[in-house]
Amino acid sequence: MQLKEGEAILLLANHFSWWDGFLMFQLNKVVFKKEFHVLVSEEDYQRRWYLKYLGAFASKVKGKDVVKTLAYAGQLLDDPQNLVLFFPQGKLYTSYVSNISFEKGVMQLINASKKKFQVVFSATLTDYFDKRKPMAKSYLSTWEAEEYISLQLLKREYNKHYSEAIHQQSKKSA
Repeated sequence: MQLKEGEAILLLANHFSWWDGFLMFQLNKVVFKKEFHVLVSEEDYQRRWYLKYLGAFASKVKGKDVVKTLAYAGQLLDDPQNLVLFFPQGKLYTSYVSNISFEKGVMQLINASKKKFQVVFSATLTDYFDKRKPMAKSYLSTWEAEEYISLQLLKREYNKHYSEAIHQQSKKSA
């Protein structure tokens, strides 16, 4: 995986567990070493006040606040020191789905930026295999976007990455 120096990172990840944000936080500390930001639900933000110290921000579920929050996230991508974690599914799904759904908010975020950032796909999968405790593995790849990014294109490219991650994970069990 080749990262560009001097560019922010938009980290798109599957949302399979309440813990995956923490996994991505740790991944950032070890691999990317950027200022970490993540959009969380208003409910989680209120209930778990300490998330704000880990770079979390939230918006109300509906209305202008969502638009303002996505614009804020897009502006974070204009600073090369930042990493913005975004779960395009918008809510929790099992990691055993065949396709990752994308809500339209990711495009609002991208369009609110100056589009001078890099996109990194993360697909995290968990398995026990022959261990007593589960193993979580994050498969990472960078994606070079064309000048024009559409939701369908982004979703298709992410799902190619996700399918390849599942294929790689399956080979480990064989």
